[in-house]
Amino acid sequence: MEKVRFGLIGYGAWGSHHARAISQSPSAELIAIAARSPETRKKAAGDHPKAQIFDDYRKLLERSDIEAVAVVLPTDLHFEIGSAVLNAGKHLLLEKPMALSVEHCDRMNALAREKGLLLAIGHEFRLSSLWGKVKQMIDAGEIGEPLYALIELWRRPYRLGAGGWRYDINRVGNWILEEPIHFFDLARWYFKGVADPVSVFAQASSKQPGHPELQDNFSATLRFSNGGYAVISQTLAAWEHHQVVKVTGREGALWASWSGAIDRTFQPTFSLRHQRGDKLVDIPITKMTGEVYELSEQVDHFCDALRGKGKLLTTGEDGKWSVAMCLKAQQSVDRKAEVPL
Repeated sequence: MEKVRFGLIGYGAWGSHHARAISQSPSAELIAIAARSPETRKKAAGDHPKAQIFDDYRKLLERSDIEAVAVVLPTDLHFEIGSAVLNAGKHLLLEKPMALSVEHCDRMNALAREKGLLLAIGHEFRLSSLWGKVKQMIDAGEIGEPLYALIELWRRPYRLGAGGWRYDINRVGNWILEEPIHFFDLARWYFKGVADPVSVFAQASSKQPGHPELQDNFSATLRFSNGGYAVISQTLAAWEHHQVVKVTGREGALWASWSGAIDRTFQPTFSLRHQRGDKLVDIPITKMTGEVYELSEQVDHFCDALRGKGKLLTTGEDGKWSVAMCLKAQQSVDRKAEVPL
């Protein structure tokens, strides 16, 4: 299969991981990188000497030999630059959250359809050998109809991001869009085919009295049409990075856990246990799992879909759903009431 020729826009902490994943993929070739600051351009040139380095993403998009572009930028730039990529006739791999509004998600989805281009959103958890195995076992009927899920994260505070953008609520939108969006996506995915989300009740608190918008602690109950529900909970007031997923159904239960010193560690610990009746077993996960590994899976998966070897697992419609659920959750926090979806 001919390699997919990629451009990358953004070379911060996560953008450099995207570059690594693209350059190491047997299905992709990284031929251009656009980065704003001289420091990141210098680092990109040193890390990837075969790639052309640009100081303006528009110059990158002028290259006719680029087929696909990965956009890894602050959230407030996703709509503007994602739309520019699609208007340039390039397939788009866009980091989550898709955009700051449902309207902008709709407009990008419509543009991708109009141009006949792939639009994938960076919900890489779906490609995890751990979180994905939970989905496979649910779909195989290993716990019966799912009725309850707990998706919980205990972690250290967020990094500031370039120029402190992650702590500027006008740029990040809200912190539910920043990381809990992954967990809303997982919850909807785990119940998919059984029930749809119908409402959300959420609450949050900040350890900084002067900045209530920076929600260090967040919990939500996402209700589904079959009477089931998912509890999504996160704290940024702790240490390291520890995530748990527990799902129970009418006939059994699953418990998955992942731990690392940081979210992007290459040396995590993880496990999955399955109970049905009076039998409790450890499910082997033989493939390494974690965001740095899932990112590589995502690049390979995107390339396969582009070459007609499968369908996208994380589409623009999934991205829109996730943004919508998070925005409704923020409404619930503000109103202190359950909000219908």
